Amino acid sequence: MSAMSPERADLGPGADPATGAGPGAGADPGAGVAGHGMTHLDEAGQARMVDVSGKDVTARSATATGTVLLSAAAIAALRAGNVPKGDALAVARIAGIQGAKRTSDLIPLCHPIGLHAVVVDLEVADHGVVISCTARTADRTGVEMEALTAVTVAALALIDMIKAVDPAAVITDVRVEEKTGGKTGSWHRP
Repeated sequence: MSAMSPERADLGPGADPATGAGPGAGADPGAGVAGHGMTHLDEAGQARMVDVSGKDVTARSATATGTVLLSAAAIAALRAGNVPKGDALAVARIAGIQGAKRTSDLIPLCHPIGLHAVVVDLEVADHGVVISCTARTADRTGVEMEALTAVTVAALALIDMIKAVDPAAVITDVRVEEKTGGKTGSWHRP
């Protein structure tokens, strides 16, 4: 689609409707929309993948968590190992690992990176299943999205496995807990 397509309503503030060029057109292509600090938008306000080729390769990790809220019957079935579809926790763990590996296929502006480790843990608690994932790499960009995707896909797989017992299961509180590496260093959820 060209910048002049009539259905374009996303040119952004100050863009030239004739060319689609935003304020700061002709500026450094790595800078994003001039003065806005939006690194995933080009000068014309269009979404783009950020160029990370100039960043240093560093060891990076991220841990994300989430919870699947379940009924007492579903929790009992998980603890007893009698979920009708089989080993729901094992399936969810493998699905989470697969999800981490496919993150850049699912999240449009996420860079494909080489994952060096993905650990997915599922703990059956009294209110549901707590899922955590730690992803690690040595690359130019972080692995927060991979950890979040792993937790979310594991949660979806768990619901698929348990829905005959609990069709009202709820995925909640998916979030990054900590990240390490890169220019910004370490961050931990307060």
